[in-house]
Amino acid sequence: MALQKSNAPAPARHEVRRTSAGVRKVTEYQAPGYTIVGNHLTQHRSLSGLAIGLAAHIQSLPEGAPVDIRTLARRFPEGRDRIAAALRELEANGYLERVRRRTDDGRMVTLTISYNDPEATRARRAREDAEQAKRRAAVAPPPPAPARAPVRKPPRPVPSAQPSRAPQPAPAPQQPTPAPQQPPPAPQLPEPATRAHHTPAAALLANLRHDDPRLLLSVRDIERLTPPVAAWLERGASREAVRRTLTTGLPAALHRPAALLAHRLVELLPPPLPAADASPDARARPAPLQTCDGCERAFRAPVPGRCRDCRHPAAAP
Repeated sequence: MALQKSNAPAPARHEVRRTSAGVRKVTEYQAPGYTIVGNHLTQHRSLSGLAIGLAAHIQSLPEGAPVDIRTLARRFPEGRDRIAAALRELEANGYLERVRRRTDDGRMVTLTISYNDPEATRARRAREDAEQAKRRAAVAPPPPAPARAPVRKPPRPVPSAQPSRAPQPAPAPQQPTPAPQQPPPAPQLPEPATRAHHTPAAALLANLRHDDPRLLLSVRDIERLTPPVAAWLERGASREAVRRTLTTGLPAALHRPAALLAHRLVELLPPPLPAADASPDARARPAPLQTCDGCERAFRAPVPGRCRDCRHPAAAP
């Protein structure tokens, strides 16, 4: 039997190589519960490290999780001001969108939308808009051709009367053939100037079924009627006024609800609001709505910042 040598060198467990400085990645298999983040975000040139980390954290959260500044400040050691600045960076670069919605009881709430690839989202929406415009062009009837004026033939010369023959009567002039009547063109649905009111307009159309079950619209009808409803909202009409116009006085037999709604949206379209009076006595326009960097509450102010309760916490009830 061979003797074991206790002073024999131990085999090397790791091979040491001379490589250049830099990162070396060790990739392991991960169980379910991971988030896919694109390099366009993690290697973004304009975003700060805090903004990139917050974007990855928000994308890893489940649908409906709170992502307001106060919740994120409790989760991370950074303060509210730094987190608010990072969220504004994500908004400026398209990775985050905070929209304000009015609930049924009249309260204003902030809805946060996170985009994992803003460029791909914009390209998809552009393709959908182009396809929708192509479908509208295919459905709209072609304009009627202008009716041509009938060509009158010159009357035939009347032969001179001869004593042995009776005078022949002159031929009656030919009546012009009436041009075939073309069907009237379909009414053109109004289009809004911007897409700012598309989301509340689509929600209004989808909720018409609660007023009358016969107003249950398909997805295609809602997409076709959303721009004219947005044009009403853009012209200053309230959502309640639009709903009342579309649901009041419906006929007893309603076979095509989408066609009836389109007719009312075209025929009863209100005029645009007049331009604001430039005189000194004209009422000042209210300041725009801002999102508070401290409590995420909507308030009116000329520039972003904090609301009155966050600026003066002692005065709050």
